[in-house]
Order: sequence, then C-alpha cells, then structure tokens
Amino acid sequence: MFGLFKKKKREDFPDYWKAYEQLFEEKPAPYIADTRFVVIDTETTGLNHKSDRILSIGAVSVKDNSVSVSDIFEVYVKQDIFNPETVKIHGLLREEKRANLISEEEAIRLFLEYVGNAVLIAHHARFDTAMINNALKRLELPKLKNNILDTAVLYNRTRIMSNLIDRDKNHSLDELAETLNVDRNDRHTAAGDAYITALIFLKILSRLKHKGIAKTRDLSVPNRR
Repeated sequence: MFGLFKKKKREDFPDYWKAYEQLFEEKPAPYIADTRFVVIDTETTGLNHKSDRILSIGAVSVKDNSVSVSDIFEVYVKQDIFNPETVKIHGLLREEKRANLISEEEAIRLFLEYVGNAVLIAHHARFDTAMINNALKRLELPKLKNNILDTAVLYNRTRIMSNLIDRDKNHSLDELAETLNVDRNDRHTAAGDAYITALIFLKILSRLKHKGIAKTRDLSVPNRR
C-alpha cells in the first residue's frame, strides 16, 4: 500500500499518522452496541474529488445507539480554490472572514485524532472519503484505514430484507430524512449534515436490529440467515 508514496518513507510519516495507524492494531468490538461509529460529512468547492477541495469537515460520534451531541467535530479549511456555484449550497464565501480557518493539513490531523479507528458512516460515502483521501494524498500519506459504511446502501438493505419495491433507489439525504421523519435543521453545513445522517443511521440500525443483525461485521456482509 505504501509503494505509491515514494516521497516519504513510512518512518518519515508525521506522528499524528503513526498514532492513528497504531489504533488499528487493536481488536475491534464485535457488537454494534459496543462499536464507536463516527458519522462524517464534507462541504467542498465542487463535486470533482480530484480538482476540488474541502472547505469544511463535520463529524459526530455514535455509540450504544445514541448520538453524542457533546462530541461534535467541525473544522473550516483555508483554501485558495473557490467556486461561486457551490456557495448557494454551503454558504461558505471566499471573502468570509473566519478566525477559525485552518490549513488542510491541520484539518486532516484533527480529523484523524477525532475519528481514530471508529467505523465511518456517511451518506453517499464514496464522495466524502474520496475528498479526504485526496487531501491525504496531497500530504503524501496513505488512504483512510477505517471501515466505511454508506447510509444509502444500508437503507436499501432494509428495503431488500423487507422485500419492498424500489429497493435499489439512490436516495438523497433529504429523501431519507423525510422518509424516516428526521428534522433537517442545519442542512448543508458539514456538522449539521453529519448530525442528520447520524439520526438516519440510528433509525436504520433499529430496523436492522429487528432483522436480527447485532454484530458490526454484519452491517457490511449480506445477511445469510
């Protein structure tokens, strides 16, 4: 895995990456109730994960079937790239003066310290994780090591298990929030969307629990019961 990162040897990686990587030597908790999940969301300059950049990362911790509202993570990232077309979505202006803007590397460092070896959850997770992995690549670091689950995929799984129609639909976050009766306050902020996704995730977990799924590994493995 590290062969692609020729500019830095493994021993030259920063201490925050080494500390993050070491966490994965621990044996993960087998049951969902004992597993720490971290729900993440990013606001970006656009939808191209290679050329666009992260403007904000939001995350919230979920454990034992509850959201830890006192443990919410949010950072705003200083970027030179600006796309006026996305401002109407996330509201983050290039000219906006934020005292808490930090560098991309500092944002990634804080993010890795926050998530640790938790299972990551996101809605349409491929995009958010691609944005973070490309930020890591710019820092000459490997990709995220966390297991990653997608709420859209998990929700469709509940539909399949219940033999419902349109079970493979690519639901938007707004559609799932409406379907599962989740309030959409703070929509289109990274922390706000992460919190909404966390509530959706808990409702999906409840449905899966009723289907007999109790182990974390079974969230990403087809149910063969």
